[in-house]
Amino acid sequence: MTGPSFQDCYPDELSHCYGCGHLNDQGLQLKSFWDGDESVARFTPRPYHTAVPGYVYGGLLASLIDCHGTGTAAAAAYRAAERPMGSEPALRYVTGALRVDYLRPTPLGDALEVRGRVKEIKGRKVVVEAWIIAAGEVCVRGEVVAVQLPEAMRPAEPAGE
Repeated sequence: MTGPSFQDCYPDELSHCYGCGHLNDQGLQLKSFWDGDESVARFTPRPYHTAVPGYVYGGLLASLIDCHGTGTAAAAAYRAAERPMGSEPALRYVTGALRVDYLRPTPLGDALEVRGRVKEIKGRKVVVEAWIIAAGEVCVRGEVVAVQLPEAMRPAEPAGE
């Protein structure tokens, strides 16, 4: 995992997400990268990410699937358009639908590997399947239907620019 992450290529005005925004100091700061045709991110939960002692809170796991999925969608859209990540106009995706299946309890203490694979790119929609591996086992599987950020959600340009 070298070079800038998918999320590091988001323009600053779209980099405030709790899960992956590099400008959100209180957030998770998830960083995703290509690994061949799959995407990968690593995240080590902190002790306060507890569900019950020894296990990771499911909401955090859903957030990792969500943000890794939307990041993968953006990177895949750039790839499909044969454009470098971060080139203008910015391709930023948000969650249209999120499905998460918890296969087994996810142990707290180990680094988690979040992986993804693009299932479909169609117009403004990208479907990404994702999974989380802990201690060598897949603990969570999910699917993100990511949609290109609607214009109404883009921050307004400051006056005079």
